[in-house]
Amino acid sequence: MRIPFIKMHGLGNDFVVLDGRAAPLPVVTPQAARAIADRRTGIGCDQLIVLEPSDTHAFRMRIFNSDGGEVEACGNASRAVALLHGAPVTIETSGGPIALEPLDGGARVDMGAPRFDWDAIPLAYPMDSFTMPVGWDELTAPMAVNVGNPHAIFFVDDADTVPLETLGPVIEHDPLFPERVNVNVASLAGPDHLRLRVWERGAGLTQACGTGACATAVAAIRRGLVQSPVRVTLPGGDLVIAWQAGGTILMSGPAAEAFRGTFDWADYAGGPQA
Repeated sequence: MRIPFIKMHGLGNDFVVLDGRAAPLPVVTPQAARAIADRRTGIGCDQLIVLEPSDTHAFRMRIFNSDGGEVEACGNASRAVALLHGAPVTIETSGGPIALEPLDGGARVDMGAPRFDWDAIPLAYPMDSFTMPVGWDELTAPMAVNVGNPHAIFFVDDADTVPLETLGPVIEHDPLFPERVNVNVASLAGPDHLRLRVWERGAGLTQACGTGACATAVAAIRRGLVQSPVRVTLPGGDLVIAWQAGGTILMSGPAAEAFRGTFDWADYAGGPQA
């Protein structure tokens, strides 16, 4: 069975998109998602995106990280899907409905309202999420924010010098975060400008993380470090995040289609070979 796919990216955070809105797709298992995402033996991507019909919205977007785990939200993929759809639309995700609006070369996405309660992050036990009394080596006192998926944000002098490749997986899997967590390290670059690196839950270091940019901008605004709108510079490029207390998060930035192709589902349905 040949399956068409679209390879897309937002600031280098790349996706394989399977469009099942008009014709049903085979059941996507974690094993198949992991095999498709493999950069040596598969198509290769940070996330596999599956579009399918929805009972409540125009369509549903499902997101599988490269480790095969399904997650609630992906800001960069949302912009790519907006570009692919080509018109304003509200869609269903596991993290809640989001509104997409394509722009020239990218999109604006209403990511919904951030959540700050400890059990909405979620954390394993009650704790003030504004300045958490925890730390891992040089990373201390993070803020926790849920923007459809969970994030811990650390503000540091220089985000580029933090050994995120070693601290990221330790924090991601800490028992404090029962659903694991995305780890963000940010430094102040101006009154409305942040530099950010992200260790993504289930994907590792990526060129850009849209939900990470949203969570980090919200955290910086709450702490009085920056003013909205905020330019967030990631390794792959810039996003612009606008948020006012009590409102929803608006994220704007580029997205692009790289190429299209097809693959034989049977080659990946069983997952990676041992």
